[in-house]
Amino acid sequence: MKISLESYKIKERYPVHWGDMDAANHVNNLIYLRWAESARIGFMRATEISTSFSTGDVGPILGWQECKYIFPITFPDTIIVGVRCFEILEDRFKLECGIFSEKHNRLAAISKQDIIPYDYGALKKVALPQKWREKLEKL
Repeated sequence: MKISLESYKIKERYPVHWGDMDAANHVNNLIYLRWAESARIGFMRATEISTSFSTGDVGPILGWQECKYIFPITFPDTIIVGVRCFEILEDRFKLECGIFSEKHNRLAAISKQDIIPYDYGALKKVALPQKWREKLEKL
């Protein structure tokens, strides 16, 4: 299956900064994870899943992530990160972020994450709230 930007409903844009590059003359691998993190928060806002991370609130916490680097990004460029939920389980949901280079019109990386509902007051994971499931299923 070919991954295209059109397969993502939620999209975020970020400029590539000169300082994002490293000694290898391409964007440092950690920057891709920063873009995925920022896009993840955009996804939470779009689905109205709380990102207050406050005591007494159930919110999302990152349980696991991976990133496959496909094409090196360099300055100048603009990145478009598409985010989608690809699996909903009893105690988590799984996101995929497609990171695309606008300059080269191609996929640069794919990041996948497990997002776990976490009770920030009790400091433990909880079952996926039904209201989250309903919102996730609509995307």
